[in-house]
Amino acid sequence: MTDQTHTTLESHPDIVEMRERHARAERAASTQQGQAVEALALITGLYLAASPWIAGFNDLGTLAINNLITGIAYALLLSGFGHAYERTHARAWAAALIGVWTIVAPWVVAGNVDTTRTVVNNIIVGAVALLLALAAGAAASETDRTGRSGRTDMSARGGGRMGRTTR
Repeated sequence: MTDQTHTTLESHPDIVEMRERHARAERAASTQQGQAVEALALITGLYLAASPWIAGFNDLGTLAINNLITGIAYALLLSGFGHAYERTHARAWAAALIGVWTIVAPWVVAGNVDTTRTVVNNIIVGAVALLLALAAGAAASETDRTGRSGRTDMSARGGGRMGRTTR
């Protein structure tokens, strides 16, 4: 004799969990802290990209190109942060690495580009970028941690065997 289990897709544990995680992410992204981090990170990335022309070291080609590329990458990594707040943990760590790279870039890139102007600019912008990325990573991991703590074990709910015939 077989028992047929009938459940709707809306009540499946995975769908319910996904909806709960999405709701938590939306709440986290709508906080003032989340919006501030996203806005400041976007401004920081745009400044980093434009800093060779703003601070006046665009004649140092290697560092100017480095700052342009890393600034655009940083802005892209952390912009739109609120739309996928809980899934941005890895992006936040990549942005933190860009912040560290920005700090050490005047001494690492080819050419003699470690002037006072470039060093001060990159250390300040890199430190701000690093702090914002760490704040974004902390917020993302907090959202992820609260999502995991409320999770239920699939085996306790029948192993996710929706619509299967059990004997």
